[in-house]
Amino acid sequence: MPLTAFLNEPRYGRLRGIALMVLSTLAFSGMHTSIKHISGDIDTFIIVFFRNLFGFLVLLPLLLRSGIAPLRTKRIGTHLMRVTINFASMAMFFYALSITPLAEVAALTFSAPIFATFLAIFIFRESVGLTRWAAILIGFGGTIVVLRPGFEAINHGALMAVGAALLWGSAVMIIKSLGRTDSPLTITVYMVLLLIPISLVPALYVWEWPTWSQLGWLAVVGLCGSTGHLLLNYALKAAPTNVVMPIDFARLIWVAIFGYFLFGEVPDIFVWVGGAMIFASGLWIAHGENRLRKEDPAEKADGAEKADKKEN
Repeated sequence: MPLTAFLNEPRYGRLRGIALMVLSTLAFSGMHTSIKHISGDIDTFIIVFFRNLFGFLVLLPLLLRSGIAPLRTKRIGTHLMRVTINFASMAMFFYALSITPLAEVAALTFSAPIFATFLAIFIFRESVGLTRWAAILIGFGGTIVVLRPGFEAINHGALMAVGAALLWGSAVMIIKSLGRTDSPLTITVYMVLLLIPISLVPALYVWEWPTWSQLGWLAVVGLCGSTGHLLLNYALKAAPTNVVMPIDFARLIWVAIFGYFLFGEVPDIFVWVGGAMIFASGLWIAHGENRLRKEDPAEKADGAEKADKKEN
């Protein structure tokens, strides 16, 4: 199979999407591992700031090519609220990585779609059927399995990971609202532009200039994070969601491997079982939402309109 055909021909779309998603999970796992490596010497807020700064530099060519069109919005306040929540989630997640085994954090953060669905019931008044309620309960059950309350003390890092997932679920709800009026590019542009000054403020209170070696690792954090997001977007563009998203479980496998060889971490059976429950729950919820979106008359009409425009 020629490489050019694999990269461009539609018949290889599903395989291309799977390959891109595997690379995306590897990039995100590299970011998580790098954060854990440098977290003993650099404050979390400083890591968050440089992750956003270097991540912005990675995306800068794309942003410059888009011009000022993506900056047009009437909902700057909503963008600011979303980015503030995003920052808080990122800070909690990075702190969790610094004091908690990588695999345990990865397993707990799979719960973000579950929190998003739960919040959608109250924010958007979405109706949730019996199967989605069952998925939510299974997901929360998986969280309990990983945390094991009553069997051993719950460490602060695990609670931070759950808090990060909850906040990210909240941010997803705001993104969903923004998506009704703003383009995905506009949402991305405001995220990268606002995260830098917002993350700089708390970083200044604990500021210490990183060494050149630490700066290199911080650049790896930003590079891996932005690359992971780009690869994820391209994977979802190349193949259907139900083909791509199951591969996200590879994150747990990657970080378990990295954690074992680099930090001597060995995930126990509770992390694997609980992580699988949480991931399966989130996957089922995503599958249900994708099916409902296809059945939505408004979505169908929009799709027909786009197809008609394409033909003309």
